[in-house]
Amino acid sequence: MELHSDETIWYFFKKGEANGFSLLFKKYYPQLHVYGLKLSNNQELTEDCLQNFFIQLFEDREKQNSINNLKAYLFVSFKRRLIKQLQKSQKNIPISEAQLFKNNFTFSVEEISIHQEIQFLCTSTLATLINQLSPRQKEAIYLKYYGGMTTTHIAEVMDMNYQSVLNTLQKALRKLRIASENQQIKTILKKS
Repeated sequence: MELHSDETIWYFFKKGEANGFSLLFKKYYPQLHVYGLKLSNNQELTEDCLQNFFIQLFEDREKQNSINNLKAYLFVSFKRRLIKQLQKSQKNIPISEAQLFKNNFTFSVEEISIHQEIQFLCTSTLATLINQLSPRQKEAIYLKYYGGMTTTHIAEVMDMNYQSVLNTLQKALRKLRIASENQQIKTILKKS
């Protein structure tokens, strides 16, 4: 077993060892923090929610069952907690997840470094194009390319079936390709 593998970290965390909690916190706090900011666009709410999430996770560690993928489990659990907090801050008015995240899930130029399918795009154009995608498409892109998750784990985090995630990613990438081609044509026309 690798010393800092998720299995090892989770094992020591469940045993209540300080190193287990420390490793879990150090490895996943930054990722969950960025994800939470993407979803909520609220620094204070995200940080409070994330702190409470880790406290509750530690307090309930002995009740936790075995899990298949630690990263996906943490993202799903944190996302649920954050949604509840966001809904509370909206004075308990029932709001859909899509409405909550409609304007919040944005990409900045600094964050953009997507893999092979869209590497040829310049970062400012790509940020603009990604922000034009639907909230679900932006979240799927984030989890796949920034979170390094598999399609199976994205399906779990987004509460979608596997095929729907594939379709969402495929549609998003197709939109990005078409939009980037149109953007490149506009750029060429401006230069001539």
